[in-house]
Amino acid sequence: MPEYPIVRLKRGRESSVVRRHPWIFSGAVATIEGSATRGQTVDVVTHDGRHLGLGAVSPPSQIRVRMWTMGENERDVDVDQGLFARRLDEALELRAPLLREPRGGCRLVYSESDRLPGVIVDRYADVLVVQFLSEGAERWRDTILDALEERLAPATIWERSDADVRAKEGLRSRTGLARGEEPPALLEIDEGGVTWKVDVRSGHKTGFYLDQRENRAAFVDHLRRHVLPDAPQARVLNAFAYTGGFGVLALSAGAGEVVQVEASKDCLRLGRENVEANDLDRDRLESVEGNVFSELRRFRSEGRRFDVVVLDPPKFVEHRKHVDRAARGYKDINLLACQLLAPGGTLVTFSCSGLLETELFQKIVADAALDAGREARVVRRLSQSEDHPVHLAFPEASYLKGLICRLV
Repeated sequence: MPEYPIVRLKRGRESSVVRRHPWIFSGAVATIEGSATRGQTVDVVTHDGRHLGLGAVSPPSQIRVRMWTMGENERDVDVDQGLFARRLDEALELRAPLLREPRGGCRLVYSESDRLPGVIVDRYADVLVVQFLSEGAERWRDTILDALEERLAPATIWERSDADVRAKEGLRSRTGLARGEEPPALLEIDEGGVTWKVDVRSGHKTGFYLDQRENRAAFVDHLRRHVLPDAPQARVLNAFAYTGGFGVLALSAGAGEVVQVEASKDCLRLGRENVEANDLDRDRLESVEGNVFSELRRFRSEGRRFDVVVLDPPKFVEHRKHVDRAARGYKDINLLACQLLAPGGTLVTFSCSGLLETELFQKIVADAALDAGREARVVRRLSQSEDHPVHLAFPEASYLKGLICRLV
């Protein structure tokens, strides 16, 4: 194994690495011995020189090192082309059933959870969308792209390295064609018999909310078994609709009316295209462009009521010091939803803020129901789909939480 620059930790700061957590923060580093360039592999050792593993150094970032290898079983493993090939093979094996869906969409690589820190790979039929979000991922970009081409032979690899986290790594945003041919303006994927149009060039995340796949299925199941038998003309409000996911599914299940509320005109347009792509009745769809908080207040003042309200807002909190402010935002929007629900109505509510813990989210929803004078019961708990696994040593990978609640 080559000799690498040494990152020596302060006394007593090695416990998280011993427990296989892949991040080393700048405050845990005592010294960096040798010339370590950005993204370079470094040898991480305890204060007295005991080897802990190999990682990628990022001098501009508060996360100073992201670990590639850890533990006794990887003591002699080097960071090279073979390492990335093995990690990618492990990730693909985990998603083997999803890969058998030729027109499907799924996440193939989920960063630290797949022991490839800073690497995201999403698949939309024969198009891959990649993100390189850390110094180490950036340094090995071409090696990872080569391995993806060799294993999957996609028509296109499109890059969306435009997430805010790159700035924290001192990296510029980058998007565009990485390998293969230009993708169409809109891709089409199939999910459970439903067609979705996806904008990988400029859509949120990599184009579609792949993490909600199993929750979309749970939503349809709940509608068909618990809502539509009693309310065959159910009125559904889909707030923060993006490209219409839950609203389109409500129409496909037989809802009588769906109202999509979204701030982006382009997203609403794509939501209408998704309705048309599935031969659904456009007359049962109302698209409302505007601030969701303001529009829901307007609905309340107009006395509108719904049988189902879906809330899937963007991340409200980026830093732990902002959790209280975010909690107020979640409380406000859930309060409005509870006030808009008819007796016996269903609230489907989500948070994708990883820093907002599940217990706190449930308390916020409970307080909102209480302030609205409603009794609420959780009938189903929701989380991110199975292609977004959570490594037990890296709980930060768990971020999406949701509740299906029945209100009286």
